[in-house]
Amino acid sequence: MDATATSMDYDIIIGLEIHVQLQTESKMFSGCGTEFGLPPNTQTDPVSLGLPGTLPVMNGKAFNLALKTALAFGAEVARFTKWDRKNYYYPDLPKNYQISQYDLPFSTGGGLPIPARKDGGGGGDVRLTRIHLEEDTGKMIHAAGGMSEVDLNRAGVPLLEIVTEPDLRDPADARGCLEELRLTLRYLGVSDCEMQEGSLRCDANVNLHIRTADGRTVATPIVEIKNMNSFSAVEKALHYEVERQFKDWEETGLTIEDAPKQTRGWSDAAGETKVQREKETAADYRYFPEPDLVPVEVDDAWIARLRAEIGELPMARRSRFESEYGLSAYDANVLVEQGQDVADYFDAVAREAGEAKLASNWIQQDVLREIKEKKLALADFPVGPEALSDLIKRVKRKELNTNQGREVLSRMIDTGKPADAIIAEGGYGLIGDKDELAAVVASTIEANPKALEDLAGGKKKPEAVKGWLRGQVMKQTQGKADPALVVELLEARLAELGH
Repeated sequence: MDATATSMDYDIIIGLEIHVQLQTESKMFSGCGTEFGLPPNTQTDPVSLGLPGTLPVMNGKAFNLALKTALAFGAEVARFTKWDRKNYYYPDLPKNYQISQYDLPFSTGGGLPIPARKDGGGGGDVRLTRIHLEEDTGKMIHAAGGMSEVDLNRAGVPLLEIVTEPDLRDPADARGCLEELRLTLRYLGVSDCEMQEGSLRCDANVNLHIRTADGRTVATPIVEIKNMNSFSAVEKALHYEVERQFKDWEETGLTIEDAPKQTRGWSDAAGETKVQREKETAADYRYFPEPDLVPVEVDDAWIARLRAEIGELPMARRSRFESEYGLSAYDANVLVEQGQDVADYFDAVAREAGEAKLASNWIQQDVLREIKEKKLALADFPVGPEALSDLIKRVKRKELNTNQGREVLSRMIDTGKPADAIIAEGGYGLIGDKDELAAVVASTIEANPKALEDLAGGKKKPEAVKGWLRGQVMKQTQGKADPALVVELLEARLAELGH
């Protein structure tokens, strides 16, 4: 090498290849089921096994979900698209070819949002190269004793491949982009996006553009990273690969012109990437048009119908929660990230109660806690938006204090009874009568002369003494006194006594 660079003299270039299993009841080209977790090779049929004489039939729902995804991300939908055979030999591909899309994918362009980060990074979009449909392959299982087995339950499941441009410049942005993609696809009902189950998988292409001391910019060989089974693994693998590539360039000087694209697998246990193979090119797959499937033509009416089904997406909903309800970015993000059902629930409660911040607090602190503790889906939560908003309004009107409200909510969940019945049964409610509370305050002060001595002698801080007296009043009223009124009356009585 005739030039060197410092550790900060490079740009990280990252592109993603994302595979998403679509949420359909049958496979891409047959009526075979797609349920996850069944015993190996129990969810197959002649088409997915590639038996002679079988013919594929396109899954219409899968195509609709794919189109909806493209429209949600602003992609251009092709009015004419076709299917192709991708030929290669591997045990998890019983036909020895995969039905995919090559030169005429159903969509191109568009972009995935990159969420803003707390450190000021992120934001904007990563451009999409293309989105295309294909069928999934089976799964190789490497057993003990050097044996490898194949499970073909997954073979033929509808698979969306989303390919981005190399626009990402930070591993944290790659992770954020994937998290936002998962949330959006769940909002759309396209996929459950469970990485642990393989319904969302991601490969990352990464290299460095290094600025040398003599003013040149050189690119390191591109590496495709596979076997990343979580978003944190994606971020860790990219960080590791950036460091490895820079160190390798310092030692060898190899650039993108000197070495072919390489595939490396991420090992969570070792915390490193390991060489798998050199990357195949399109020519290696010998693509040709699928003769057993007709092309698909998409008209304006089809696009308009699907566009109308999309609804409000997470990024737009966060922005609206901030502008319409005055929520902080943090609160808006928490509510939206819980999923569409929670965001819809908040919308309904906030509008009915007229108190968005209170609605946000109650849902985050109480509803979500109760759901988690009782292992409920929100659809099964017995307190609907109208009932919760009524409870929030009672607290705001000071008919109940916050602790009482929480007790009432818990009993509503446990018993299914309305708030009115529980309040009547439990004797809940606040004492708001000024004369009644003034008498309790006076008797409490009279019964505790030492508190007045401490206050007069300066033995304790005034706020500590007053706080203790407030606590005694609340104890006398079994927590039913209006806290704000107690403070007002206590201050007035102490002032009368010269304190």
